[in-house]
Amino acid sequence: QVQLVESGGGWVQAGGSLGLYCAASGRSSRISTMGWDRQAPEKQRELVATVSRGGRTNYADSVKGRFTISRDNIKNTVYLQMNSLKPADTAVYYCTVARFGADYWGQGAQVTVSS
Repeated sequence: QVQLVESGGGWVQAGGSLGLYCAASGRSSRISTMGWDRQAPEKQRELVATVSRGGRTNYADSVKGRFTISRDNIKNTVYLQMNSLKPADTAVYYCTVARFGADYWGQGAQVTVSS
């Protein structure tokens, strides 16, 4: 099992910045992909960004150029820097990791962007 603990997020006005941090523990060795999903009220969960163990990144079109994902393979952490936030970014953000074919999610962190 892999345990994920998220921190960060919160409230910000449109145009502002926030960061999300996630630390993996437990059986956290050999984690492959790390990333973030989000789910807004009454909407389906969607992928926000992922980063491979080798550092290759992937972003949802809606966040490209505004969000940056990074990870530390030694500490098993992943960070999401969110800039130029919009009200449409309001959601619960979930840290996700993949390890040997299994997916794990954190408890979620609220991000609220006011107009």
